Amino acid sequence: MNIIGLDALVFGVDDLAACSQYLIDYGLRDAGGDRFEALDGTAVVLRAKDDATLPPGLGTASMLRETVYGVADAATLDVIAAELSKDRTVTHEHGVVRSHDDMDFALAFQVSVRRPLDLPAEAVNAPGAPVQRPANTVAVDQNAPALPRSLSHVVYFVPDTAKAEAFYRRLGFVCTDRFTGVGPFLRPAGTHEHHSLFMIQTPPFMKGCEHFTFHMGGPTELMLAGARFVEKGYQSFWGPGRHKFGSNWFWYFNSPLGCHVEYDADMDQHDERWSPREVPMGADASQLFLFQHREKWAPSGPPPGAPAH
Repeated sequence: MNIIGLDALVFGVDDLAACSQYLIDYGLRDAGGDRFEALDGTAVVLRAKDDATLPPGLGTASMLRETVYGVADAATLDVIAAELSKDRTVTHEHGVVRSHDDMDFALAFQVSVRRPLDLPAEAVNAPGAPVQRPANTVAVDQNAPALPRSLSHVVYFVPDTAKAEAFYRRLGFVCTDRFTGVGPFLRPAGTHEHHSLFMIQTPPFMKGCEHFTFHMGGPTELMLAGARFVEKGYQSFWGPGRHKFGSNWFWYFNSPLGCHVEYDADMDQHDERWSPREVPMGADASQLFLFQHREKWAPSGPPPGAPAH
């Protein structure tokens, strides 16, 4: 099944105004209709929590109401609908297949809305390697745009990761890596990205969305966007740093959407030749290194008499 990845996440929230402003400050574009888009058209969609058009909630504090996957073509939609119809209710209307997984997360599948991007990646100069950034081209521009490019992945809290993983394997997802006793990193067949979905074993009352993230153009864009977010008054939760599984740079923030929201950059790519790794979860396995945001601008603080900022 040629599922490419996430097209959108739909939330039913308590405070539409605060959540809308949060997503705009995060860097998404207000596309109208409470849809907030990255550069490629992938998005977060907001609705009031009591909106009758939303799928039912999970019965927990989670505000995530639907996960929308983009697929390659209409034929893939037909295959998904046929597979899921074997043991659950499925609707296939107006080009969208809707159902739910074995943990009761509402799912939708559509021909992907992702727009092709033609943007440069971050260029790095290093001794011993060909020059990527020509002479007299500076790497640092404090006014450079740092905008989310594409919806990367979502993380679920689930009470039974084995059962949950078995469901997604039916849809062609494969495990790239695993934290023992915690959960798998899964990627659908239509992408080589390390994961589009990660699941974490938790008690039932925690079931829901732990975080989601959008890809940035590189670690410098991630740091720019994160620093600007902090300056706007949003609270850093974890990071900046770099993960081991996936190798992606990360910076997580608290949000009014009932979950954490991350910036990420530079994720590993894998194909069928990859052998999944498995390790116990812990700080050493989760992060290669971790920075903490500080306002100091020199290692030991500013020189005596210098302004603090």
